[in-house]
Amino acid sequence: MLTWHQVEGREIRQQLGVDPETGLSTQEAQARLERYGANELKGKAGKHPVVLFLLQFNQPLLYILLIAGLIKALLGSWVNAGVIWGVTVINAIIGFVQESKAESAIAALASSVTTDAMVRRDGQQVQVSSRDLVPGDIVLLASGDKVPADLRLLRGRTLQINESGLTGESVAVEKQPNLDTLPADTPLAERHNMAYAGSFVTFGQGEGIVVATGLNTETGRISKLMDESTTLVTPLTRKFDRFSKTLLKAILAVAALTFGVGLAWGNSPLQMFEAAVALAVSAIPEGLPAVVTITLAIGVSRMARRNAIVRKLPAVETLGSATVICSDKTGTLTENQMTVQTVYAGDRHYDLTGEGYTPHGELRDGEDNPVPLDAMPAPLRQCLIVGMLCNDSELEHQDHHWSVVGDPTEGALLVAARKVGFDRSELNHSYPRIDSIPFESEFQYMATLHQQDTAGQWLLAKGSVEAVVSRCDRLLDSDGQAHPVDDPGRDRILLQADRMASRGLRVLCFAAKAFHGHHIDHDDLKQGMVFLGLQGMIDPPRAEAIKAVEACKTAGIEVKMITGDHKVTAAAIAERMSLSPTEEVIAYTGRDLAKFEQSDLTNAVQNGSVFARVAPEQKLRLVEALRSKGHIVAMTGDGVNDAPALKQADIGIAMGKAGTEVAKEAADMILTDDNFASIEAAVEEGRNVFRNLMKAIAFILPVNGGESMTILLSVLIGRGDVLPILSLQVLWLNMVNSIAMTVPLAFEPKSHNLMNRPPRNPNEPLLSRDLLKRIALISVFNWILIFGVFEWVRRTTGDIPLARTMAIQALVAGRIIYLLSISQFWASVAARLRGLKVPLGNVSAIGYGIVVAIIFQIIFSQVGIMNFLFSTAPLSLSQWLICIGVSLPMFLVALLANRLNPQN
Repeated sequence: MLTWHQVEGREIRQQLGVDPETGLSTQEAQARLERYGANELKGKAGKHPVVLFLLQFNQPLLYILLIAGLIKALLGSWVNAGVIWGVTVINAIIGFVQESKAESAIAALASSVTTDAMVRRDGQQVQVSSRDLVPGDIVLLASGDKVPADLRLLRGRTLQINESGLTGESVAVEKQPNLDTLPADTPLAERHNMAYAGSFVTFGQGEGIVVATGLNTETGRISKLMDESTTLVTPLTRKFDRFSKTLLKAILAVAALTFGVGLAWGNSPLQMFEAAVALAVSAIPEGLPAVVTITLAIGVSRMARRNAIVRKLPAVETLGSATVICSDKTGTLTENQMTVQTVYAGDRHYDLTGEGYTPHGELRDGEDNPVPLDAMPAPLRQCLIVGMLCNDSELEHQDHHWSVVGDPTEGALLVAARKVGFDRSELNHSYPRIDSIPFESEFQYMATLHQQDTAGQWLLAKGSVEAVVSRCDRLLDSDGQAHPVDDPGRDRILLQADRMASRGLRVLCFAAKAFHGHHIDHDDLKQGMVFLGLQGMIDPPRAEAIKAVEACKTAGIEVKMITGDHKVTAAAIAERMSLSPTEEVIAYTGRDLAKFEQSDLTNAVQNGSVFARVAPEQKLRLVEALRSKGHIVAMTGDGVNDAPALKQADIGIAMGKAGTEVAKEAADMILTDDNFASIEAAVEEGRNVFRNLMKAIAFILPVNGGESMTILLSVLIGRGDVLPILSLQVLWLNMVNSIAMTVPLAFEPKSHNLMNRPPRNPNEPLLSRDLLKRIALISVFNWILIFGVFEWVRRTTGDIPLARTMAIQALVAGRIIYLLSISQFWASVAARLRGLKVPLGNVSAIGYGIVVAIIFQIIFSQVGIMNFLFSTAPLSLSQWLICIGVSLPMFLVALLANRLNPQN
């Protein structure tokens, strides 16, 4: 793609074959439309819904379940097969519903650039759909218009364009069509002779020639980046994938061993095939996928209550494991509302409290004393008045919300004056405007002329410090007297402005003079102006975001700012928020990054806290560099320019209010309140979800281990013909009983020190060494319980169904004890007994789960139809008590397990 900003305007007109005075002819425009195509974005076709649904089964754990179901079906056990297949289908449906919502980002991009445009064709101004624009069209821009395509500007008067969706810079950009060429490496935010599709004209008028349409625009290039970026798996899915593959290999190996050993003992192939299937079914945690889905869904619900809407279930856990949050500045860490914070007048500095466009705050002097309106020094008073009168914007209040109609910088000046008590309507009545000079880039100031009753006229000016100070030959002192100002005096003013700018403030200068006449031009401002003061403003950081950043740092999570704004401004915001782990904020620009080799980029992204003037593809590189260092990356943003990085990060977080539809569709999670502080709450919920998932795994797998050991050892000692537990009974335990008792763990409350721990090591396996020790210990006890009870009852009664039933009920009784030990139930009850006000409602789900499990187990053994289906036998009261009694040693075993692998 040509870098149009570096090509001379005359050459562009020649290349595109157009006369700006007449524009293209209708016939030529139609021919070019057929050649270049419509001015719209088209993404690659999405997957067919059937394919998308079938892909949900592409998981190793589901392979195991599908194969197990097929084997049971081949053996005629259709009930078993139906239960297993039912679990896989339910999981596939949930995944399909979630994913079908997540691939519409390109459609949102297309709608973001659809508008009407005023063009010049056949020498006439006509309105056409932006879809019909072609390279060479002459487009006319006016305040309020959306730029319909990428334009090389030809003419303009006070043209200002808001490009925040593309660049991330909150302040509207002042365009300079007279700049014929710019260097090739000029960042997009500094290409003042260009206007880009999707941006908005906030002030003035302009005219430009279309140089790119559709996918060839900057917005289209972002569309391609999103189209090409891969959808990455999350840490949770990666770990489950590894776990499932390892489990698959282990199951196949042990099942084959069981079959071979059984044959060696003289058992029939059919008996050993049944034993091998029973072992495979017992080793597969059939209820685990359902429990994982339910746990994640509960996390989604909790996050929604804390203003974080999750679009993809695995994103819940991913955020909890995040090690780096890459945040956009404008509107995410900051208010996205320019605010005057410092005023310099009468050789004194004053601070203004309050943030955003809400006109509540007060003025304080250098000693932090309030400055009332009636005691305000003359230079300060006049500086604020000029900021309110020499102003074309309006402050509006609707639905308890303050907003600015017009330029955000002028809005900040209106808010500053209102905070100290000035009223716009009263000032306009006292000093009615009679003439004005709009802001022009050539002169760098705006001027207005006002009537002062019978005292003549008052000429006011505001603009860049250099432009206005050079026209001042006097300054107003604190007593309201005008004194001559010489070059050293001007240098002193410039020094104050530089100091304010070094803090990231945008500085405007204010001046005025008495005037006689009713019309003004630029010659009237060449001399004689009286310097009144400076106002420094910034898009301030959110107070709650500062606290959230500190909480993230405490939790071991780095926060890095990636923005399209100026380096100095971004670094100043980062310093205020204590973003850097060191006192010095290390900041890089997009130009710096473009020069880096991959190794240098990796070091820069590791050490830097601020990345300013960054292009969309550079955001992608930054995310990839962080991931190459082993980080789990969360990326926040709200603009079109953020969308590719949002999609590429481990988890993309979009702003719900200020965010573009493109950003929302590309993200995994949306913040409904646009508050960075909500990310902290979401991280906390994500960590709690993972902890509860680990509890569920620590609870489910020991039962599978005990069942598998029972079947394997039975075969190894030559007892494969009479198994202590049948495959259908295994399914009952793994599905009905496990789910009833495991789902309540998803409701476990957060521990008090959850956010004081560092993030989990992303490379740590799903089953850590300590967790494996716990699983092994409980599995051995469960095996002893099952095998011991079965053998004792079989030998004393000779009743095989009764022996199996009592072995299962003893196992469930031990599971109840283990569930209480792994949850926070006992801790909550003990706290209540000590007089602490701990809400038991948070852990009451455990009690409900236990009651449901007991009811199911009574039905399992005491109802005739269940005895027939599952080969069980009814128990007497004494037999129930025996089952409970032999399970009591689980208290001691669970206590030892908690020492090996604490779960709270």
